[in-house]
Amino acid sequence: MTKVPATAVRDTLVGELARKHLFIETLEERKRDCLDFHNVSVWGVQAALEAAYAAGFAAAKQEKE
Repeated sequence: MTKVPATAVRDTLVGELARKHLFIETLEERKRDCLDFHNVSVWGVQAALEAAYAAGFAAAKQEKE
């Protein structure tokens, strides 16, 4: 079984959180202000931070097992 690098897993998770909670299509720099800067709601930011915290907590718990 091939192990996926931790940075690839992290980048995938962060991208999913951005899409799901902040409605940001990609985190890649596109060199256009209208594409690289986003207006997001405070509840969207809160949801994304809570999801990131939960993912980190789950990952730490999994490492202990």
